Amino acid sequence: MIYQNLRDFLRFLDRSGQLVRITRPVSVDLEMAEITDRTMKLPGGGPALLFERPVLMDGTESPIPVAINIFGSWRRMSAALGVDDLEVHARRIAELVKPEIPKGLWGKMAMLPKLAELTKVPPRPYKGAPPCQQVILREGEFDLTRFPVLKTWPHDGGPFITLPMVITADPETGIQNIGMYRMQVFGPTSTGMHWQQHKGGAGHYRAWKKKRGGRMPVVVAIGGDPATMYTPTAPLPPGIDEYLFGGFLRRDPVRVCKAITADLTIPAEAEIVLEGYVDTDEELRIEGPFGDHTGFYTLEELYPTFHVTTVTLREDPIYPATLVGRPPVEDVYLGGATERIFLPLARLTMPEIVDYHMPPEGVFHNLVFVSIRKEFPGHAYKVMNGLWGMGLMSLAKVIVVVDEGIDVRNTQEAWWYALGNIDPERDVRITKGPVDDLDHASQIPSFGSKMGIDGTRKWKEEGFVRPWPEMIEMDADVKTHVDGLWARLGIEPID
Repeated sequence: MIYQNLRDFLRFLDRSGQLVRITRPVSVDLEMAEITDRTMKLPGGGPALLFERPVLMDGTESPIPVAINIFGSWRRMSAALGVDDLEVHARRIAELVKPEIPKGLWGKMAMLPKLAELTKVPPRPYKGAPPCQQVILREGEFDLTRFPVLKTWPHDGGPFITLPMVITADPETGIQNIGMYRMQVFGPTSTGMHWQQHKGGAGHYRAWKKKRGGRMPVVVAIGGDPATMYTPTAPLPPGIDEYLFGGFLRRDPVRVCKAITADLTIPAEAEIVLEGYVDTDEELRIEGPFGDHTGFYTLEELYPTFHVTTVTLREDPIYPATLVGRPPVEDVYLGGATERIFLPLARLTMPEIVDYHMPPEGVFHNLVFVSIRKEFPGHAYKVMNGLWGMGLMSLAKVIVVVDEGIDVRNTQEAWWYALGNIDPERDVRITKGPVDDLDHASQIPSFGSKMGIDGTRKWKEEGFVRPWPEMIEMDADVKTHVDGLWARLGIEPID
């Protein structure tokens, strides 16, 4: 199913019993976050929530409802991307990036629909007046503190916009990037812009400062169709358009329009749009603290200020948000979607990879399990080094490599196998490289050590001279026989 905007998706969630409407007044100052955090920790991620009567920081009620936890289950995450199972998109990407060369005329003709799929989904201009510009507010006509922006944890520096699409462009090529960076609301017309140095927006900021200086146009879209809302979190290769990828996921082009005050393309179906600039010549400003997805506070740091000059919005906007904190929270499913969808790209350069998994307790960058088809001595280290050289995987703190046949998405099984196979002195490697800006444990910000663990079966060519034991496995015929008996044995779980 194709959802054209956030409200379409919320209607689907409502009809399918996946949305709870909260009709009583709830404060955006911590109270909404506590309700959401408890909901996200329910089995399966809990329902999506729509707070219909948000109470602002000053105690007044906002007419703008807050939607949260909309991606917070595997069912909702899959529905947001238009599939019943995220593996569908993984297979589609695998077909596109590594198509088999067909033989004969009919084989070649059979390939045409796959290639034609991409020609159908580039972004398209919205026909008529775009919904996101039904209301246009100029300087002096808006106040960001009147939007229901949540303060989520007690020591946060203030309320933070947490689900934005931050749109910037390269000063030379004009190629856009859409990123998702938290934005602390400083006052009526300004926010922080927490783009970490490894992210696309920060790259454009550095390029703009070097080439031009002065005011760099920035537009922030809040809300839209759910697939487009997801794309800023996806680790797309440089220069790949997020709107094209959104169209690929939707199987339908993303409708776009031009911003009012900047030469930037925005989602026409957004709920709220903030237009303005970051002054690259301006001194950085203290931002934070912020209770982050690591489960710890990110402390105060210096970041650019985003100055808002124009706000456009729908006549009846909905404000979408997310909550980050100690896992599990909603980003388990956002990150999990990326993990599943982008596995074929990792296999492009390392076809020996069978599967990988970044468990929630590792908050994605702290721990990566990888299963491989081991083909030569030291193969595990080749894979570790390859992953540390691949985009944002370079930030991974611990990589654990195991043999194929081990279910890396079952962390209990993966740890059991790896820990049983390692001699720590022989099989653990320590190296250095970039780390996540949010890693509070590194001795130097954004730079620190990493650990690779070779949990594969060791070969004599790797210096292992003792016999290696076989894993315990029941006889297949016996298992089949007991499968037939099981329902009649009366064995059930007990509390």
